[in-house]
Amino acid sequence: MYHLSNNDTICAISTPPGLGAIAVIRVSGPDAVCISKKIFHPREKAFDLAKAPSHTVHFGSVGNADGILDDVLLTIFRAPHSYTGEDVVEISCHGSPYIQQKIIELLLSEGIRQANPGEFTLRAFLNHKFDLSQAEAVADLISSHSQSSHDLAMSQMRGGFSKKIKELRQKLVDFTALIELELDFSEENVEFASRPDIIKLLLELEDETELLIKSFSIGNVIRSGIPVAIIGKPNVGKSTLLNAILNEEKAIVSEIPGTTRDAIEDTIVIGGYSFRFVDTAGLRESSDHIEKIGIERTWEKIRLASIILYVFDVTKDSFEEVMKDVSEFRELVENTSKRVILVGNKTDQLDHLPAGFKDFVELETIFVSAKRKENIHLLAESLLTSVQAGNLSGSTIVANTRHLDALQNAKTSIESVHCGLESGLSPDLLTIDIHKALYHLGEITGEITTEEILGSIFSRFCIGK
Repeated sequence: MYHLSNNDTICAISTPPGLGAIAVIRVSGPDAVCISKKIFHPREKAFDLAKAPSHTVHFGSVGNADGILDDVLLTIFRAPHSYTGEDVVEISCHGSPYIQQKIIELLLSEGIRQANPGEFTLRAFLNHKFDLSQAEAVADLISSHSQSSHDLAMSQMRGGFSKKIKELRQKLVDFTALIELELDFSEENVEFASRPDIIKLLLELEDETELLIKSFSIGNVIRSGIPVAIIGKPNVGKSTLLNAILNEEKAIVSEIPGTTRDAIEDTIVIGGYSFRFVDTAGLRESSDHIEKIGIERTWEKIRLASIILYVFDVTKDSFEEVMKDVSEFRELVENTSKRVILVGNKTDQLDHLPAGFKDFVELETIFVSAKRKENIHLLAESLLTSVQAGNLSGSTIVANTRHLDALQNAKTSIESVHCGLESGLSPDLLTIDIHKALYHLGEITGEITTEEILGSIFSRFCIGK
């Protein structure tokens, strides 16, 4: 159960669990300073913690009548100039799990409550330090695993996405004001805005929401990592290629066809982007029950991948055979816009140019020797080009499924207003869909929210944030 009241004081360990040089215990709420004063013993005896100004650090010890627990640094942040907007105290102690737990126990014994996951950030939202989409970006920033996911989270936390949503919402608010004004003068049959101008505005709103919706395909992979499926016939060197990319022996390599029977996954950061590589079972007809399951999983990985590396043996496979295989799996994949990179492997075994070399070159095939790790850098460059070509540079990018759902609902409502306007629907009926669109956009920034939504969002945060 989430507490939407700020009347009590909460505490939690804000650093990762386990041993470390230091740990930080965070306290927030109206009694943060006065309760911390009960367990903190400053080095300067005349010092009064209750009178300490904001953003100051003080050295002393923590303990009670039973004895001193640890020497600590205590930092004070006075409301409203703190992360949560409340009085906040942060106790930096040595990183012993025993010390951390004992300090928490001391605070709890003085009447402070243990914080729920994400409750510090929830309080920051409730105290208007930032809106809901910015609060969600805090969790994304903590879990960012590459430069691109970090940059995206930072942009959203600093309000780049919020600003765009507020602009859209304001346009709808202005539109609503005109329509509702017409309702007040309905008997005089007065129009306060020309219908062509209104339709133009609605088209702009539809285009802008559609652009944001489309950006999710980019934002989601940046946030979660770009899924790359390594596929091809058995024994063409898929596992060897994965090992070469990762620069470690992750997958078992064997000349026996069908060695890889389940998907093997690992992640590597290339040029600031996180790529999730999946080595799959070879595509072929098989009577082996276990291998057939592996091949079925291969097809599932192909469907989920954003980029497909189709690996073939340059010493055996002709251009026609490769094209036939590519066209077959494209037919079985709903999203035909997937980027397919052809990788001709085993160049170390060539004594002459492969058959169809000119045709392969025109398709920008990457020729590698996975065994010797030759030209792997060319493959990395091709992967980066694939991502950057789809990147909406300078545009607002949606990376959150909740935001996507709200935008899709808002767009549907805007389209209903457009349709109703063109069919001559009365203003009072138009306002129903307008308010629906405003509601869905407000869900993103938290202007419209419920306790259930807040609980769902902040429960996914780590405790102490």
